[in-house]
Amino acid sequence: MVDEMKSHSPQESPENTDAETLAGDTAATDTQDQKASEKPTDPADAAKAHDTASAPEAQSASDDAPQEQAPIDPADQMAELNDKLLRALAELENTRRRAERDRIDAQQYGMMRFGRDMLSVADNLGRALAALPEESRADLPENVAALIEGVAATERDLLATFERHQISPITPLGEKFDPNFHEAMFEAPGTGQAAGTIIEVIEAGYRIGDRLLRPARVGVAKAD
Repeated sequence: MVDEMKSHSPQESPENTDAETLAGDTAATDTQDQKASEKPTDPADAAKAHDTASAPEAQSASDDAPQEQAPIDPADQMAELNDKLLRALAELENTRRRAERDRIDAQQYGMMRFGRDMLSVADNLGRALAALPEESRADLPENVAALIEGVAATERDLLATFERHQISPITPLGEKFDPNFHEAMFEAPGTGQAAGTIIEVIEAGYRIGDRLLRPARVGVAKAD
């Protein structure tokens, strides 16, 4: 009876043994993979991964950073400074010349308006003396003759003052008419003079230096 039970007890077959071995190996492999995944990451690998991730940001920052300027050549810098110095000296010399010219003009022509106003005084003195001819003065009373002599002395003193300040009269009788210094008041034909010749000075002109204060008012000969 016992032998019969033994003969009918289940036997381990080779197929069952291989299945159990494969299952065990699979479980062991899964356990190793799980331990490998739970193993701490290597710091070197982590740093490398961080550097790789931050590389685009670093490249962008380097692109935004100001570019380093090229060094300045001392020779070029000296040439530029020398050019600026020469320009400044030339401008200074031009300014000095303009100031000197303005000073001379102010000294010579600064009194043009005053001199022009004084011309009427000279005109009135001349008219007063012309009203009494020289030959008529001998018969005048002594006090009147003294008055006339005082007027003549005043005229001479005024004309001397004009001369000291380079104010000179223009009396172009017999000269060719010049519109720059003369003002024609009339033209007279049949004078026997060439056309354009000044035959009469109605009012003397004046100039200061080479500038005109007042043109001379004249009569001009006209062609026949």
